Amino acid sequence: MTDHEVTGHEIPSRAEDRPAARIDTTVPHPARRYDYWLGGKDNFAADRASGDAIAAAFPTIRTAAIENRRFLARAVTFLAREAGIRQFLDIGTGIPAANNTHQVAQSIAPDARVVYVDNDPIVLAHARALLASSPDGATAYIDADLRDPEKILAQPDLRSTLDLSRPVALMLIAVLHFITDDDNPRRIVTRLIDALPSGSYLAVSHATYDGVPPEMITGGSGRHGTLAMRSWSAIAEFFDGLEFVEPGLVPTAQWRDDDEPQPRPLLSDVQMYGGVARIP
Repeated sequence: MTDHEVTGHEIPSRAEDRPAARIDTTVPHPARRYDYWLGGKDNFAADRASGDAIAAAFPTIRTAAIENRRFLARAVTFLAREAGIRQFLDIGTGIPAANNTHQVAQSIAPDARVVYVDNDPIVLAHARALLASSPDGATAYIDADLRDPEKILAQPDLRSTLDLSRPVALMLIAVLHFITDDDNPRRIVTRLIDALPSGSYLAVSHATYDGVPPEMITGGSGRHGTLAMRSWSAIAEFFDGLEFVEPGLVPTAQWRDDDEPQPRPLLSDVQMYGGVARIP
């Protein structure tokens, strides 16, 4: 384990590798746009213009973003408190916001260990915030792409932070809809699951057009980016062979929502399903 995993010290890099050199603030960016919808400050005019354009077509997009973060927090809470998970592999991390995976997990189990994975220079620029672990636990950040699970699994920082002979929660929160069918996302998820022992868990949230009026569907691509919106049945296939935790695959706002303000948003408001399942 390296010092930065525990202390949050900045990871050294060569000048040409620094993420700031790879960031174009004049082009809308999904992570910054999501930050804007969540009320964050790590966004620019292009992101806000893109976010407002999407909100014009999908007026509840901010609700969807907020409810996805709440789903993440509830899923991690279940995994740490009820399932006893102490290791998390969070792929597609995004820009840090309130209640990151390690913050929620370590508030319950201070010794929880988290590895974040993202291939985005925006997120890399915020790695210091992600690496602020509790003294008893550890966090690490890996610059890698979900499309390359072999590279992720081979990373020394992953192996030094997580013990893959013990249960791990694989967190794929709002990331699989950025993987098109051409990249075979089921193969990717299966490869990651196969690397984890029995008693591990998979948590997924995924965008959908289910429950959305046809007049609101304008297509999943364009100048605001490309999304592979999938149906309930297509998303459920990522969990094939696993044991769903109740209530199964449901709208993100309605997963274990008893302690949330009522009434809860509908599927048409959030356009996302979420679920957690145990690897037998």
